[in-house]
Amino acid sequence: MPESPAETPRERITLLTTEHCHLCEQARQDLDSVTARTGAPWREIDVAQDRELAIEYGDRLPVVLLDGKEHAYWSVDADRLIADL
Repeated sequence: MPESPAETPRERITLLTTEHCHLCEQARQDLDSVTARTGAPWREIDVAQDRELAIEYGDRLPVVLLDGKEHAYWSVDADRLIADL
């Protein structure tokens, strides 16, 4: 039986990435660590699939958005992100 929306954690964290990005790979690992510590899920968006995002963030990837607002770029400060969750 599927979980109800109230039981499913909302994805407050979004990682903006692109292909062939070594910093993006590290950011994925860092966000997996945040998830392991907090249970907070995250989702990933490849900016190559969204022209507007590519224009806005393309030279600063990876970018972490928290509740839709820029929280960090180039690296993940896991302790700060956890505190802000």
